[in-house]
Amino acid sequence: MIRSMTAYAQVEGETPLGRVAVELRGVNHRYLELGLRLPDELRAQEGALRERATQRIARGKLDLTLRLRGALQAPPELRLNEPYLKQLADLSMHMSARFPDLLVDFSELLRMPGVIETREPDQLALTQAVLALLDQALDGLLDARQREGARLAQTMLERLDAIAAQVAAVRALMPDIRTRQRTRIDSLLAELRDASEPQRIEKELVAQLLRMDVDEELDRLDVHLAEARRVLALDEPVGRRLDFLLQEFNREANTLGSKSVDVRTSNASIELKVLIEQVREQVQNIE
Repeated sequence: MIRSMTAYAQVEGETPLGRVAVELRGVNHRYLELGLRLPDELRAQEGALRERATQRIARGKLDLTLRLRGALQAPPELRLNEPYLKQLADLSMHMSARFPDLLVDFSELLRMPGVIETREPDQLALTQAVLALLDQALDGLLDARQREGARLAQTMLERLDAIAAQVAAVRALMPDIRTRQRTRIDSLLAELRDASEPQRIEKELVAQLLRMDVDEELDRLDVHLAEARRVLALDEPVGRRLDFLLQEFNREANTLGSKSVDVRTSNASIELKVLIEQVREQVQNIE
């Protein structure tokens, strides 16, 4: 199934850190390029997010953005380190007994480092929750890419049908063109017998003979058409393969044009190149 590289998806959900929004935006690119924008609270999850995205996306420029929704999400959970506080209180009472004039403010004990601890969200649970949201977003993105890919595939198949029609039209023209060429060659042979410049006539004769045979180019175009249709039906990324195949299409169309001795085949060669370029434009957008 052909997939486009252009798509968008967004999901939101709850995590141990609070509500998180995941946004994916994909555009065409020759290779896979992944850009991440994360809040500081989710920097620890960057590696896992990057790995998951690259497991499911093969090609294209993908921007992944995570945002925290609402007030700074769930406030950090505070925990009193009671054993440590008791040690400090005992020490304070001991010091007060020894130094009666020493005033101990209990609130000062609470400000001592380590007395009140902040319990951060469980990182494993947070990673799992964020990855689950990313998977939902990737599902949506891939669905959108597949829908757009189906449209692109249909457009490309229509262009391939038009290319096939041009190839068939040139084949149908060849008997008439060959007859005209034989007449031209007979004329050249007659000139050669009486020519004062036989080398020039011989050179033109060879050129005419070479231009008579375009069956090889037409056959290769038929082979490329069959291969392109086969590749379009594959359930895997095929963008690079099609890109290479279109180079072969273009090579045959150029050769056909260079061999042309008839305005009709010249026009067909131009039309082929236009159609091939239209297919190439679509291929630039598929994975």
